[in-house]
Amino acid sequence: MVLTDYELQALLLSLKIASVAVIFSLPVGILCAWLLARCQFVGKSFLDGLVHLPLVLPPVVIGYLLLLAMGRQGFVGKWLYEWFGLTFSFSWRGAALAVALVSFPLMVRSIRLALEGVDRKLEQAAQTLGAGPLKVFFTITLPLTLPGILTGTILAFARALGEFGATITFVSNIPGETQTIPLAMFSFIETPGAENEAARLCVIAIVIALMSLMVSEWLTRIARKRLEA
Repeated sequence: MVLTDYELQALLLSLKIASVAVIFSLPVGILCAWLLARCQFVGKSFLDGLVHLPLVLPPVVIGYLLLLAMGRQGFVGKWLYEWFGLTFSFSWRGAALAVALVSFPLMVRSIRLALEGVDRKLEQAAQTLGAGPLKVFFTITLPLTLPGILTGTILAFARALGEFGATITFVSNIPGETQTIPLAMFSFIETPGAENEAARLCVIAIVIALMSLMVSEWLTRIARKRLEA
């Protein structure tokens, strides 16, 4: 199946937005997962609920809240634009921010489960040998959590590729700037006689999602084999 320029543009933009979203949210996701898995503090339940809130909120609500906060006249977006000339609304950066928020809970949950499965005795043994907390984290905890990190990253990437509601609410449907595959499908569905084009994009979305899940499983198996070796 040969992609048209329109389809290729939507595909490349989707991959770009999802990749940027995952790369920038991964460090925050690891930090949040570690706090929820290893720390006891006042407000932990609130943080847990806040992290998982995008799973239960309608995506349109997330997009609207982003528009209020990060729009050109938003209480954060206005400051960013006046001081740094940076704008998120109606741009691909805003689309990356929207899909990052929607996919963030999947990433955190996978990493948290992996952290909770790490044998604490290994960390304690490293500490008794004189290793500091950071060294223990980067040499013991993080490598043992790698399968969960890979799984969470790929799941978040796949979820980011399929996001629609938050994206169209916050950054609209601008070809070449914010029009990802789901938004391009929406445009075709609204256009009389464009059912075939919508079906082609549907097939592309299914193939990418299946490939992402297969790659996630493959990388997880490799990581587990190396840890068991």
